[in-house]
Amino acid sequence: MLKSVAVIVVPNFSIFEFGTACEVFGIDRSGRGSGVPDFDFRVCTPVPGDVRMKSGLSMNVSLGLEAAADADLVIMTPYGREEDVPESVMQALRAADARGAWVMSICSGAFALARAGLLDDRRCTTHWRYSQDLTSRYPAAHVDENVLYVQDGNLITSAGTAAGIDACLHLVRVELGANVAAAIARDMVVPPHRDGGQAQFIDRPMPACGSAPMEELLRWMVQNLDQEHSVGDLANRVHMSARTFARRFRSETGATPAAWLNSQRVLRAQELLESTDLNIDEVARESGFGHPVLLRHHFAKVLDTSPQSYRRAFRGQLEAAV
Repeated sequence: MLKSVAVIVVPNFSIFEFGTACEVFGIDRSGRGSGVPDFDFRVCTPVPGDVRMKSGLSMNVSLGLEAAADADLVIMTPYGREEDVPESVMQALRAADARGAWVMSICSGAFALARAGLLDDRRCTTHWRYSQDLTSRYPAAHVDENVLYVQDGNLITSAGTAAGIDACLHLVRVELGANVAAAIARDMVVPPHRDGGQAQFIDRPMPACGSAPMEELLRWMVQNLDQEHSVGDLANRVHMSARTFARRFRSETGATPAAWLNSQRVLRAQELLESTDLNIDEVARESGFGHPVLLRHHFAKVLDTSPQSYRRAFRGQLEAAV
């Protein structure tokens, strides 16, 4: 069970991505009745003392890398120069991986994981600006630049900036369940990204659209997943022609209306499988697929597993943590 978190910072680290880890794991929310634990949160660095940030500010860090030696999760924050990352950091990352701890990188922090050899023959990601460089320098890593984050075993790598929030909430959900992840997300005023928790489970969150009517439509669609939604009907709700709507929808969400609805239905099914005792027929109806065969088809297509296997994996983890 996830109890302790160590964040590694080196000179020229990025304050926003560091703040992401602090916001998810470094705030004591245990007294709010939401089930969120008080994580043992540590910030460490190779040489304790003042550590400068990319912004020019500095922060005093009193803990050395020994603080990561027994952490359940070790997070590598992004940094600017390879020379700022000594071999001791590589050793700390390798040790965490060897003992089976979670190891996460945010943005360019993936380069440290790659230098440590942890990404060899494993799927990973980083900010799209750096993905080609990561592929070139570490060809053994299987870099996917088209996703927000990737979990491969005990390793989680994320793209830039806000994708770190998605990755952190993903891990909370895997370890502590959907309700705890949702409580943290609600406190942060961000969507609770309900994705899966195995190697191929990749989050597809609700995007921030360029127009208020489209955002309102997406929220309405999520609230009415059990209904049929034709392109024409959806276009009428935002006062567009069907052709214009289809083009706008794809440009703002990256998917067709049908594909986007199916991804949201899969997310809803995941939540129901985790948090309820509904049978597969009932989950199919509640999530909007209608028939179990459609639920199984889309579950396998998106998550490469069956609803039954997903429920066993997640309910087993959650019940063991109670």
